[in-house]
Amino acid sequence: MFCVKLSCEVWLVILGALVAVLLRACTTLHPYSGAGSPPMYGDYEAQRHWMEITTNLRPLEWYKNTTDNDLMYWGLDYPPLTAYHMYLTGKIGSFLNENWTKLHESRGFEGESHKIFMRYTVLAADIVMYIPALIFYFHAMGGQSPDPKTRPLSPSLATILGLLYPGIILIDHGHFQYNCISLGLLVLATSCLLLDMNLTAAIFFTSALNYKQMELYHALPFFMYMLSSCVPKPGQSLTSSLIKLAQIAITVMAVFAILWAPFNRDFFAVLRRLFPLDRGVFEDKVSNFWCVFNIFYKLKLKFGNYEMMRICLFATVSMVFPSSVDLFLRPSRKKFVLSLINSSLAFFLFSYQVHEKSILLVGVPVVLYFPQKPFVCFWFLCISVFSMLPLLYKDGLIIATIALMLFYVISFRVSIEHFYRSSLNASDGLAEYYRSLLHVLLDIEYKQATQIDILKLTYKQIVKNKETLKNLAFHVVLVTSLIGCLVLSFALLVFEPPERYPDLFPLLISAYSALHFFGFFLYFNVKQLQIPQEFDAIKNVKIKSS
Repeated sequence: MFCVKLSCEVWLVILGALVAVLLRACTTLHPYSGAGSPPMYGDYEAQRHWMEITTNLRPLEWYKNTTDNDLMYWGLDYPPLTAYHMYLTGKIGSFLNENWTKLHESRGFEGESHKIFMRYTVLAADIVMYIPALIFYFHAMGGQSPDPKTRPLSPSLATILGLLYPGIILIDHGHFQYNCISLGLLVLATSCLLLDMNLTAAIFFTSALNYKQMELYHALPFFMYMLSSCVPKPGQSLTSSLIKLAQIAITVMAVFAILWAPFNRDFFAVLRRLFPLDRGVFEDKVSNFWCVFNIFYKLKLKFGNYEMMRICLFATVSMVFPSSVDLFLRPSRKKFVLSLINSSLAFFLFSYQVHEKSILLVGVPVVLYFPQKPFVCFWFLCISVFSMLPLLYKDGLIIATIALMLFYVISFRVSIEHFYRSSLNASDGLAEYYRSLLHVLLDIEYKQATQIDILKLTYKQIVKNKETLKNLAFHVVLVTSLIGCLVLSFALLVFEPPERYPDLFPLLISAYSALHFFGFFLYFNVKQLQIPQEFDAIKNVKIKSS
C-alpha cells in the first residue's frame, strides 16, 4: 500500500486551504453586486455581459461601440486577457445553456442555475490561480526576515492567514469579480522574481497587467528591480548586462504582442476603453486623499478631468518616487514586497480614477509581508475591509462581512498565541516592574525609601523594558483604532443620517480609513528605507585577475 508521510506543517496548510475554500463557498450564498436592480444591475451583470459580447461578436468589435455592443451598458473596459477569459467562460456557459449568453436577449439574466455557474467560475479561478500561488510563495520564501532581530511567523500560519483574508473573499465571491486571477499572477511573479527567475516573473506580471490594468499599481517595483539587476556589478561585463536586459524586454514585448495581436488595428480604441478619463478622479466614497480633500474643497467644480488627471499624475509620481528610487539604487530582495506595498498604496491614495475595491491591490502585498510584521499587517488588513464597508453594505453583504471578520480575528489570535507562546514570559517586562515597585512602596511605608526612589525605579524599568512598553503602546493604539471601526460600523448600520448629509457615515468611514492609510504609507516607507542594500550578487561575482 502506497503511503506518504506528511509533516504537521503540510497538514496544517492543507486544512487551512480547505477551510478557505469552504468560506468562499459559503460567501457565494450571499447577495452580489446589483442583484435584482435593473436596468444597470452591477458587477455580476458586467461579467455576464462581457461573456455575451465576446462569445457573439468578433474580437474587433469587443471594444467598439456598435449596434450590437452598446459601450454605455457595461462596455468591456479591461485588457485582452480578461476578454479571452470571458470568452472561455462564456463558451462553457453557452454550451450549458445558450440563454445565458444570447445577444441582446440575455441582459439582466439571473436564473438560479446561472448564478451557480457564475459563482463556480470564480471559485475555480481562485482554486486554480490564487490559492496555489499564495501557498507557493510562503513555501518558497520560508521563514526569511529582513530584520535578523525579529522572528518571522511560520510559513504555514502565514499561508493560512493569507488565505483567510476577508477582503478578497468578499469582493470576489460576494460582490462578484475575478481579482483572484490578476492577484494570483502578481503573487507568482513576485515569487519568481525573489527566486531570481526574472524571465518567468516578467511573463507572469505582464499577464497580470494584461488581465487588469490596475496592476500598474505594482509596475514600478518590478521595473526598478529588474532594471537594477541588469546594471553591471563589479567584475561583470556590460555585454552580459545588456543581454539580460534585452531578454527581459523581448519577453515582455512578446507577451504583449501575443495577447494584443487581434487588436493591433484598434490599439488606441482599446486604450481609450482601458483609461476612460471622463469618469472623474474617484468613484463613490473611496478612502484616499482626493475623496477626503473633496470634503473641504470641491475638486470637480474647480478642475476639469484632464487637469485633475495631470495633478494626480504629479502627486502619485512624487509619492512613489522615494520607494522606487531606493529599490533601484539599493536593490534587495528583502525590500521588494515593501516596495510593492508602498507603490500600490501611493497609487491608491493619490492616483486618478480609484475604486474602493482597489485597496485589494495593496492588501495582497501586505499579506505577503505578514510573516515579518504580523500585528501591523493584521491591522492594515482589518482597516482595508472596513474601508469597503459602504460598498459591502450596499451589496447586502454585512452578515458575510461580520462572519468572515470574526473568523479572521479569532484565527489570527489563535495563530499568534500558538506561535509566540514560547517567547512569552510573565517574569519579564511589566510584571517585574510592578513587583519591584511594590517593594519600594513598602520601604517608603517603613521610612526606608523616598519618592525619588520610585522615580529612579520607574526610569530604570522604562529603559530596561523600552521595547515592552513600545509594544504595549502599539497594542493600545491598535485596539483603540479597531474600536473606532466598530463604532462607525454600528452608526452606519443602526442610525439614519441627517437629511442634509445623506452620505455622512460613508464619508466618515472613508476619512477614518484614509487617515490610517496615510499612517501605514509612512510606516512602510520607513521600513523599506531602513533595509540596507543586498550585496549577495556582488559577493558571488568572480573578478578576473589581470
